[in-house]
Amino acid sequence: MKKDLAVVLVSGGMDSCVTAAIANEKYRSAFLHVNYGQRTEARELLAFNEIADFYKAEKRLTVSLEHLKVIGGSSLTDESVPIPCVDSARSAIQSPKSTIPSTYVPFRNAHLLSIATSWAEVIGATKIFIGAVEEDSSGYPDCRETFYQAFNKVIELGTKPETRVEIITPLIHMKKSEIVKKGMELGAPFHMTWSCYQNSEKACGKCESCGLRLKGFREAGIKDPILYEKN
Repeated sequence: MKKDLAVVLVSGGMDSCVTAAIANEKYRSAFLHVNYGQRTEARELLAFNEIADFYKAEKRLTVSLEHLKVIGGSSLTDESVPIPCVDSARSAIQSPKSTIPSTYVPFRNAHLLSIATSWAEVIGATKIFIGAVEEDSSGYPDCRETFYQAFNKVIELGTKPETRVEIITPLIHMKKSEIVKKGMELGAPFHMTWSCYQNSEKACGKCESCGLRLKGFREAGIKDPILYEKN
């Protein structure tokens, strides 16, 4: 029996890579990548294409949301705003319940899911996979389980009656170490992924994304395969 088709949002980072590995177990894949003017846009796109090649994605789509950079409001898209370091008092690692960090891109995931839903409806996909993490992350409001539950209701109300598309968040309650272990179990190509918020050659090892990634690999007892400035 032919597998159903799923749209998989792949940023190029480790969470989306593991999500792709999970989706690949039961679904044919249509990989979606969104550029929104982030500092490491070109490097993330390279990672996306390498991961798509690895999983032999049946379809792939790259979309530009330049308006998110124009709107601003995030250190990921506005280079005049410094990227917070992992040792900052506001870091999710240092203080998980702290104020939402400057790396939050206002309502970004709603934009991503809207595009994914449009594409899924056209190509006949039944699922949308996204690697959102609520438990052990930066505390972004659009990474909460309740957000995705609400968006599934929006999809139900805003698409054709015959459309059956559901958002799947397989990592939502996992810690980074658990994500690393799951990826290793599934043979996810971590060496192809990119998580750093500010560098595109060697990962900085200082930004919160690098810190969360390194923490996950360290707690899993596995060496991170990518290069860091301090390696």
